[in-house]
Amino acid sequence: MNPSDARVAGRPLRRALRRDPYQLVRLAGWSVAETAPSLVIGLAIARAIDDGFGTGRPATGFAWLALLGGAWLLAAVGARQVVMAVASIVEPFREELLARVVDDALRHSVMSGRGPGAAAVARSNLQVELARDAFASVITVVRSFAFTVVSVVLGLATLVPEVLALVLPPFVAGLVVFLLSLRALARRQRDFILADERTAEALAITVGGLRDITACRAEERVADDVGLRVSEQARAARSLARVTALRTLSLAVGGWLPVLLVLFATPWLVGEGAGAGVILGALAYVTQSLAPALGNLVEGLGINGVRLRVALGRLLRDGEPPARARGRLAARGGGAELRGVTFAYGPHAEPVIDGLNLVIPEGDHIAVVGPSGIGKSTLAALLTGVLPPRSGEVLARGVPADRLDPADRVLIPQEAYVFRGSLLENLTYLADASREAVDDAVTAVGLTNLVARLGGYSAEIHSGSLSPAERQLVALARAYLAPARLVILDEATCHLDPAAEARAEEAFARRGGTLLVIAHRLTSALRARRILVMDGTSVRLGTHEEMLATSPLYADLAGQWDPSSTQELVP
Repeated sequence: MNPSDARVAGRPLRRALRRDPYQLVRLAGWSVAETAPSLVIGLAIARAIDDGFGTGRPATGFAWLALLGGAWLLAAVGARQVVMAVASIVEPFREELLARVVDDALRHSVMSGRGPGAAAVARSNLQVELARDAFASVITVVRSFAFTVVSVVLGLATLVPEVLALVLPPFVAGLVVFLLSLRALARRQRDFILADERTAEALAITVGGLRDITACRAEERVADDVGLRVSEQARAARSLARVTALRTLSLAVGGWLPVLLVLFATPWLVGEGAGAGVILGALAYVTQSLAPALGNLVEGLGINGVRLRVALGRLLRDGEPPARARGRLAARGGGAELRGVTFAYGPHAEPVIDGLNLVIPEGDHIAVVGPSGIGKSTLAALLTGVLPPRSGEVLARGVPADRLDPADRVLIPQEAYVFRGSLLENLTYLADASREAVDDAVTAVGLTNLVARLGGYSAEIHSGSLSPAERQLVALARAYLAPARLVILDEATCHLDPAAEARAEEAFARRGGTLLVIAHRLTSALRARRILVMDGTSVRLGTHEEMLATSPLYADLAGQWDPSSTQELVP
């Protein structure tokens, strides 16, 4: 990882540690309790032998061992509290990181002209969880290492200060060797992850195209290409293994060389007046506290620390806008247009939309009607540039849909998204709106009751605190405030009752701009100026009267419709 990546990865970690100083104090306090055995283990063993069992006073020996047992009980209580303190630091870090990644995924999916895809899903779920777990592990091992080292130094200084000259120099040398290897370890780990992903991608493409590969007799060329990826991954793995070997060296030097030095120096220590208990106590400090602490640090930072840096570097760096997203085009006209557009989900799948020509003038209000799965949502995604067509051209406001500035269009799907934050932050996410404009939007779409129930715009909300209908109202008000002149509602009112749905759609119709509604009920079609009927064999566009005369599907729907019911438009 280069220094720039390290700085990018370090910023959210520093914010997480500085967010609540009380939690750091709490963590430090309980860490003292958790590492109490590291402070007393050598002293208790030495005194139990030299002042107790070795001098015929077993009661004294048992008393010192009881003190050590009490330290372990205190450590058990401290360990539980440490876990809770670490969680209080790590969970806000996870939420902040997840919000950042999801925000980047949503913004850049629109800007790149395609949906969020598997990479964004992986970033916002798997990798964020891995980063959270790695951060928790790093805090735990670094904290434990620091407090254990201090405890051992204090214990040895109390027991036999001469041993510090034997223990500390090799211990520090091993620690330095390990810390110096971390940067190379992070770089090799990143190279291995990228090589592994390239290999998996090459294999997936190969498996998906086996029929074409065989038909073209390209087996050898494809095998060479995949073999090249496998070889690159193998080289990356070997390089990673060589750097990883330094961890073993650092542990041997820092953790076990002090043991040999203490054993070698035993005659000298005895000559200085140290008894058998003192020698055993010093060895207990090294073998039971110092060496395990160094081992945990090497293991924790060498695996989870590197994983954390690599994950954060990828999450935050990879969230930058793709090259394709640069150079957005300003809208030149109004409405939208599809010219000979064909789209299919996969190279061998039947087209969902085939050769579609459609003109939607600026200011038009169109309702899209058709059976489930016929391509209505696909049409919405094409018009907003979220999906690229297989062939043909999609223009939105006079420019290619995938290059239109995101501020010029907005798409609300069936499942509305609400993020953790205040109601006002959710409403003004797409626009820097004044309080008066927010009030107007809330009134227009029918959100007033929810604002009152929550206690105002400053109320904290999240997805679980609102019903599906309330989430849809929040998303509708957010879109209403957005500057976009092209608004597409993809069954965005399906959880609302008919009256609330009518109020919201009529608000958008009065708002101005171009409105496309994927109809959930026939009433949405009756409110529109024109109706687009997709029946799987053809696409027809016209007024309600024209569709009754030319579209058997629409005529059948209208004939079955009962204006007094809440019948949904699902043929």
